[in-house]
Amino acid sequence: MRIARHFLGAVLLSPLAFGVQAQPLHAGMIIARSATLRPGSYTLPSTDAAHPAITIRGSNLTIDFTNVKLRGGSEASDPDTFSGVAVFVDGGQNVTIRNLTARGYKIALLARGTKGLRILGADVSYNWKARLYSVVEHESLVDWLSYHHNDHDEWIEQGAGIYLADTDGAEVYGTRIVQGQNGLMLARSAHAKIWNNTFSYLSGVGLGLYRSIDNTIEHNRIDYCVRGYSEGFYNRGQDSAGILVYEQSSRNVIAFNSVTHDGDGFFLWAGQSTMDSGQGGADDNVVYGNDFSFAPTNGIEATFSRNVFAANRIEGNWHGVWGGYSHDTLIAGNHFVKNVEGIAIEHGQDNRITNNTFDGDATAVHLWQNASQDPDWGYPKHHDTRSRDYDVVGNTFSGAKVAMQLGGVDRLFASDNHFENVSTIVAQTPDAGIEPDGTSGPTTGHPLPPVEYAIPRALPKMPASAPSLDPRRGRDSIIVDEWGPYDWASPKLWPDGRSDGRPLKLRVLGPPGEWHVAHVSGATVEPQHGTIPGEIVVTPEKGTVEDFDVQLVYRGRTADGGVVSPRGRITRAGEPYTFGYRSFFVPADWTIKYYSHQPATEITGTPLKTEHRDRLDFTSGRAIAEGVPADNVAIVADADVALPPGQYTVRTISDDGVRVTVDGVRIIDHWSAHESALDRAPLSGGTHHITVEYYENSGFAELRLEMLKR
Repeated sequence: MRIARHFLGAVLLSPLAFGVQAQPLHAGMIIARSATLRPGSYTLPSTDAAHPAITIRGSNLTIDFTNVKLRGGSEASDPDTFSGVAVFVDGGQNVTIRNLTARGYKIALLARGTKGLRILGADVSYNWKARLYSVVEHESLVDWLSYHHNDHDEWIEQGAGIYLADTDGAEVYGTRIVQGQNGLMLARSAHAKIWNNTFSYLSGVGLGLYRSIDNTIEHNRIDYCVRGYSEGFYNRGQDSAGILVYEQSSRNVIAFNSVTHDGDGFFLWAGQSTMDSGQGGADDNVVYGNDFSFAPTNGIEATFSRNVFAANRIEGNWHGVWGGYSHDTLIAGNHFVKNVEGIAIEHGQDNRITNNTFDGDATAVHLWQNASQDPDWGYPKHHDTRSRDYDVVGNTFSGAKVAMQLGGVDRLFASDNHFENVSTIVAQTPDAGIEPDGTSGPTTGHPLPPVEYAIPRALPKMPASAPSLDPRRGRDSIIVDEWGPYDWASPKLWPDGRSDGRPLKLRVLGPPGEWHVAHVSGATVEPQHGTIPGEIVVTPEKGTVEDFDVQLVYRGRTADGGVVSPRGRITRAGEPYTFGYRSFFVPADWTIKYYSHQPATEITGTPLKTEHRDRLDFTSGRAIAEGVPADNVAIVADADVALPPGQYTVRTISDDGVRVTVDGVRIIDHWSAHESALDRAPLSGGTHHITVEYYENSGFAELRLEMLKR
C-alpha cells in the first residue's frame, strides 16, 4: 500500500502509524500529526521564544523523539549564550511527547494552553543558565534572583528545561533536567502530575509554581538547586530553591520528594496580591514526607499563608521552618535535626506545632513579633499581624540549647511536650504571654485542622523514585562556581579555603581515580600526581601580573568510572580527562580616598580617609571600610597598571554608581543610581593610569573592578 505524504509549507501532515518515518528535522518545522521522528543529531537554532525550532500543533498526538537529539547552541559555548526554544507545544489537547532530548536552548520545551499534555522520559539538561559572579570569599549581589512577577511569563527570561503556561492536566514522568538554571516551571497551571523525575544541580529553581493549583508532585529528586553559598564564608541562597510555590499557588500535594542541598528546600510566598490586600495566599498545600535538609537558608520557608507540613525530615539548615506571618498552619510529625533554629515564626497566628521531634537544634521553636513593620506593606493595613494563639503540643525536644524562645506572643497553649538534655525550656521576653513552666491557658483563636488531615492515606499513591543521585549529606558538599553547583560527576580543582591565599592550596575532587599534572605555566605545582580525593599546592611566579594555568589529567579506577563533564560530554571509563584551574590577577597600588557624598552630586571635599589596597573589591550591607559611614559615601581610587601585550576587558560590578577613566578617557560611565550591575570596556596592553569613581547612597554597597584576558 502506498502511503501518501502531503506537506503544506513546513507542516508535517502524514500520520506515521504505519511505520513510515518523517523526513529529517529542520528549524521552523510544524508537526501536526503523530510522528516517530527520524533518529539522529540535529542542530536546530532558535533565536527566541517566538521562533521555536519545532512547533507541535494539534490534538490527540504522540510525538516520539527516541534517539533524536536536538541542539541549539554549541556544546563549546558558554551556557548564558543559549537562546530560543527547542519544542513549542501550541495549544491542543492530549499531546504526548516521548523521550525528547534537547540541549543548548533557553527553554527546551515550552507549552501554552495545552490540556492533557504528557512529557515522558525527556532529558532536557545542559540548557541556559546565567554566569555567576559570587566568589569563594564573598557573594556578588548581581546573582540574586527574583521570581515575584510572572503574570506575563517574565520567568521565561530566566530559562527552563520545561515551561508550562496555562496548561491543565499535564503529566511529567521520568524526566531529567540537570545543569541548567531552572528545571520545570508551571505558570497558571492546574491538575498536573509530576512524578519520578530528576531536577537537580541547577543554579536557580528545581520546580516552580506560579498561580498553579491542585497539582501532585511526588517521588522526585530535586537536589542541589543552589547558588549563593560558600562553605565557611557565606550562606545566602540568593533566592534559589528546590521547590518554589508562589503567588496564590494552592491545594498542591508535595510528597515523598528528596529536596536537599538547595538554597531553600521549599520556598512558599503568598504573592504580591496578598501583600497588597491582606487577602488570599498560597494556601492549603499539603507537604508530606519530604527530605528538606542541608539548605544554606531554610529547609522550608512559607510566609503569609495557611498550609500543612507533616512527616518531613528537616536537617542541617539555618532555619528548619521559617514561617513569617503564617496562620492556621499545621506543623506535625516532622523530624528536625541540628538546625540553627528548628521553627522560626514571626507574627504567626493560630498555628499548631504538634508531635514533632527536635534533635540537636540550637533553638527548637522561636515565636515572636517585631515592634514595627515595613510601612510600605499593604498587608498589615488589612490584616491582624499580632503573634498569637499557638498550640505547642506533644513534641519531643532533645539536645537543644533553648526549646522555646518566645517574644511578644499572645496566648500559647503548651502541653504534653517531652524535654531531654535541654539547657533552657523557655526563654521569653516579659510580654511573651506564657508562664515560665511552658504552659498557659487554651488558645481562643481559629480552630486548626486535625493532624489526621495530613496522614498518608490523604495522598495519591505513586511508585517510589530511583535511589538518590548522591550519597553525600551535608552542606560542605555544596560547591558553587561561576556556572552553578558542582555535580561531582567529573574531577575538579577547588580552593581549600580562600582563593586569594598564596601559595594556593587546591582540593582535587571528583570520582575515584588517579591524576597527574600535565601542564603548568606561570607557577610551580606540588605534588605532580596523586589520587582523588587529593590536594595540590600552586605557587605563582613572581611578577607584575599573576597569570597561571594548571592542567591535570584524570583516569577513572573502575569499569564504571566514566566522566560526565559540566557541559554534558561523556568520557568513557579508562580514557583520559583533562581539567584544570586558571588565575589572572593584576595587582596595583590603589590609592583609595573615601568621601561623604550626597545623592545626585559630584564627589568633592576633604577625604574622610585614605588607604592603599592591591585590588578594588567591596561588598557590604554595612560600611564598606572601617571609619566611614555605611550610607552616602564615595570613593576615588587611582593606580598605575602595567599589562603585558594583548587585549583585555575592564569589568566592574557596582551598586550604586561607577565611572572608570583610563589615561584621561572615560571608558565606563554608569553614574545613575542602580542596583548591582555589570559594565565592561575593552583595554589594550601597556601601562595605564586608571581612576575609578564610585558612590553608594543607601542599602547594600558593591564595587568590584577586574581586568580579564580576552
